[in-house]
Amino acid sequence: MAGVAGRLARRWCQNQAQSPLQVISFPSLQVHVNGTAMRASQEDFKNAMNQVKLLKKDPGNEVKLKLYALYKQATEGPCNVPKPGVFDFINKAKWDAWNALGSLPKETARQDYVDLVSSLSSSSESSSQLNPGAEGEQKYETLVVTSEDGITKIVLNRPTKKNAINTQMYQEIILALKAASKDDSTIIVMTGNGDYYCSGNDLTNFTDIPPGGVEEKAKVGAMMLRDFVGSFIDFPKPLIAVVNGPAVGISVTTLGLFDAVYASDRATFHTPFSHLGQSPEGCSSYTFPKIMGTAKATEMLVFGKKLTAREACAQGLVTEVFPDSTFQKEIWTRLKAYSKLPPNAMRISKQIIRNMEKEKLHAINAEECSVLQGRWLSDECINAVMDFLSKKAKL
Repeated sequence: MAGVAGRLARRWCQNQAQSPLQVISFPSLQVHVNGTAMRASQEDFKNAMNQVKLLKKDPGNEVKLKLYALYKQATEGPCNVPKPGVFDFINKAKWDAWNALGSLPKETARQDYVDLVSSLSSSSESSSQLNPGAEGEQKYETLVVTSEDGITKIVLNRPTKKNAINTQMYQEIILALKAASKDDSTIIVMTGNGDYYCSGNDLTNFTDIPPGGVEEKAKVGAMMLRDFVGSFIDFPKPLIAVVNGPAVGISVTTLGLFDAVYASDRATFHTPFSHLGQSPEGCSSYTFPKIMGTAKATEMLVFGKKLTAREACAQGLVTEVFPDSTFQKEIWTRLKAYSKLPPNAMRISKQIIRNMEKEKLHAINAEECSVLQGRWLSDECINAVMDFLSKKAKL
């Protein structure tokens, strides 16, 4: 989860000086800078560092690496630390970015840093002024949200990343559910673009350390997770998952909060929490034993057993399974029929079914997030994640 980021990054970066902008990325990037003749003052440089913290939009890892490299060059000069090992991905990316600046003078690096921050700030302001007055209109970068024929469709849209959930997607899903709860749709459907429903958490969630350090990272991550799961608990309309392919982690645990789950026969369901030194979330510590019994829930949540779609259906986690060749046609025919049912009657029926447990679910969500906050700061969790990343890098 997001809280692992701080501790993992701190361990990997413990021997390297840190800039006010704590930036980590995996790709090795060449940095191209503007050799302007202007010279920024120390005050300009300081103001630019403060501006970075106020950016409304994440500029992306490549730009953040440029900022990191320019900061190091402006304050320390040319790269002066040994090149990290090949599998020390985070420090190697930072070293590559800094080293690529060569003998660029400190004054030039300082000016380039100020110029880059200024361009980012201008871009952010222009973006925030788009569509002024378009009340209720929401743009998404990690989702595709459409409303038609009484159905609001929320599509996880990072197919090249197997729809892994990064921090931005967490926030956008919360916003999309909030908007869908108030729109004119009858039912809401969540699905994935590409061959995966969702591969769980994106490992780039483990990359940035905030100014407050790793404890703040864990705290903020736990709060975001609590809000994310809470948006499913409180959702007032029929909420349906269309699982078009493999599902991992939180995309599986939250299924117990959906009103129906339809799956392709090529879908699988995997919750490898113990493998990563973590513990269940999404209220699954309560919903899974209730749905499938304690023993079967333990196999999934504790031992990490992966279920096929038909196994998940037999255990009650999935409502119905369809052949992949006819999945989309069959499921959307059915959902369009559901969308024509009286909307208020469906809302009221869901309220009767769900409301008695809502308070309990929120309490369970809070407890799970509190436990996870501690797990993310544990050596056991950090070591497990490091092992996973090392193995992944060798593939």
